[in-house]
Amino acid sequence: MTSSTVRTETPVYETDEPVTYAVEDATAWVMLNRPRYHNAQNAQMLYALDDAFRRAVDDPAVKVVVLGGEGKHFSAGHDIGTPGRDLSLTQDRRFLFPDHLDKPAAEFLYTREHEAYLGFCRRWREIAKPTVAMVQGGCIAGGLMLAWACDLIVASDDAFFQDPVLMMGIPGVEYWAHPFELPPRIAMEFLMLGERMPAATAHHYGMVNRVVSRDDLRAETASIAGKLAAKSGLGLWLTKQAINQAEDLRGKRAAMDAVYHMHHFAHAQNDLTAGSSIGHMDAKAMAAANKKQAGES
Repeated sequence: MTSSTVRTETPVYETDEPVTYAVEDATAWVMLNRPRYHNAQNAQMLYALDDAFRRAVDDPAVKVVVLGGEGKHFSAGHDIGTPGRDLSLTQDRRFLFPDHLDKPAAEFLYTREHEAYLGFCRRWREIAKPTVAMVQGGCIAGGLMLAWACDLIVASDDAFFQDPVLMMGIPGVEYWAHPFELPPRIAMEFLMLGERMPAATAHHYGMVNRVVSRDDLRAETASIAGKLAAKSGLGLWLTKQAINQAEDLRGKRAAMDAVYHMHHFAHAQNDLTAGSSIGHMDAKAMAAANKKQAGES
């Protein structure tokens, strides 16, 4: 058993409502609600998010789904260091994968992330209603996965996008869509340097649909949602399937399958060489490394 299998920790949740849900004018507003921790994604949040998306799909009055985050940042990524980190808990599993808790060594994370990370994001990409990510502040690592699973992305002008997990020796997050969201050499730079990409640059490369001021972000997102809600639901679903199919024919799903195994090879290598699946790069270490890279004091 390796140090990555943190099975004795008892998470301390700061909220019983890690995701909020409200319907306004045929739009479901699904909001990540861990602002104290910049909406870091623990299992409590991810399973609540799946519940919220299910609720929106099952409600015939909902025509569009908006995904946003409360507070300063959209999402700082997967939870690698808050008191609510809950790798050690079993979940009400949604896929036909086994429980991860009794799995040894590298199989522990490999099994868990098949569902909670890769599986969920693929599932959410296929929601039969249009989805819009509303992004402000940081959209980092696992945050990218949530935004990229949506059909459209509206960002505030102070938003930035980043996948810095090469600092852990890992070739990108589990929902590996980088060279489909960005041109290949830009994706290479994005991953290899791990620098922040401003919203304007992301818009230039087509990763973001629109960039507006933070003050206008919700209104612009609501305007887009209203326009979508007025269109044929079936037509939107078919259009969504057509675009997704074209991406998959270009190799998107196959690339994710291949890189998922590279991702977990890197986790296993970290365990063998450093005794930690993330190379001891917890939230504090990642933040410090980011500041150093950016030349901040």
